[in-house]
Amino acid sequence: MSQQKLTQNTQALQAPNFWEKRGFKALLLWPASLIFGWLTGLRKALYVVGILRSEAISVPLVIVGNIRVGGTGKTPTVLAIAKALHLHGFKPGIISRGYQSNSSNAQSAPEEVTPESSPIEHGDEPCYMAQELADQKIPVMVHSHRVNAAKALMIKHPDVNVIISDDGLQHYKLKRWPAREGGRDIELVVRDARGEGNQWLMPAGPLREKPQRARDFTLNIVGAEDTSKALPPYFQDAPNFVLPVKTDQLYQLATPSHRMALSEITQLLDPNEDTEKQLLAAAGLGNPKKFFDLLRSTGLKFQEMALPDHFDFSTNPFKENTAKVILITEKDAVKCKQLNDYKDDERIWILPITVDLPKDFVAQMVEILKRPQP
Repeated sequence: MSQQKLTQNTQALQAPNFWEKRGFKALLLWPASLIFGWLTGLRKALYVVGILRSEAISVPLVIVGNIRVGGTGKTPTVLAIAKALHLHGFKPGIISRGYQSNSSNAQSAPEEVTPESSPIEHGDEPCYMAQELADQKIPVMVHSHRVNAAKALMIKHPDVNVIISDDGLQHYKLKRWPAREGGRDIELVVRDARGEGNQWLMPAGPLREKPQRARDFTLNIVGAEDTSKALPPYFQDAPNFVLPVKTDQLYQLATPSHRMALSEITQLLDPNEDTEKQLLAAAGLGNPKKFFDLLRSTGLKFQEMALPDHFDFSTNPFKENTAKVILITEKDAVKCKQLNDYKDDERIWILPITVDLPKDFVAQMVEILKRPQP
């Protein structure tokens, strides 16, 4: 794939710049956003009055979602919550839609994802989560209808006593009794430094629903050095927490036992050549700029390669690149690990990224999940 074609595909699949302000392009699309809001409101009302049926599950539910489209940091948050609940004695399980996977077909049966599962079959994010949670033996189930995924998960793993939904705030078929209403289910909204942009619904803005939506907690994903720069709370006065982003040691795709600190990566470069020409950072995320900003905050200089979200890597974007070192995310690595084009490329290094959960947030979450079944 040529760099020009890759750039065109990336621009087509990433959030447009006009979503950040109420400019001319956004104004042109504003009537369409009113229609979108009306249709989503009607759909929600049909569930409220019972014309469309929702189903409850028998264990507490934690929904980790966003109001803004894509790239806010849901997946590392899901992982952090799953590990925290496991440490507190819970038996969590995860359900996911498996975006752009074969399992996202509504006609297919729910499927459990393992560390060996194919990202093409089950989606990159579920495969990444299954690999990360293998030591804790936390199961991950994929299906386009989360109720079906939850039922299948509890049948296969009857010891699961809390289910974490990767996304699903707008999946009203999954009935919940929110903590803010005295229930034991938790709705979390994850947001990043971009906030809500121009605060308009799609397609005029970046929002799936109005930012005034009620929720139990708001989680702000920020750089480790920006913990004092949290966005103001949402309008519903929900508890507002800051989750700092952390990086772990880099490891090499071809030889995972080769590890080093991010600050040491320049040791692999020629000191007599321009660092920026030798180092490439690539990310197939909803918001690749977040990955680049994180690297740049460490003082690194590099080329950027923003790939389309959920890029399948069937065409190697690195083949013609002359960089000596390539930095990628773990979400992208799950696909590269299974493709021969990348397995022997010693230039590729993977940067693990995690978020820190505040102790107060975890304590409140545990207290809610221990409430009796209604």
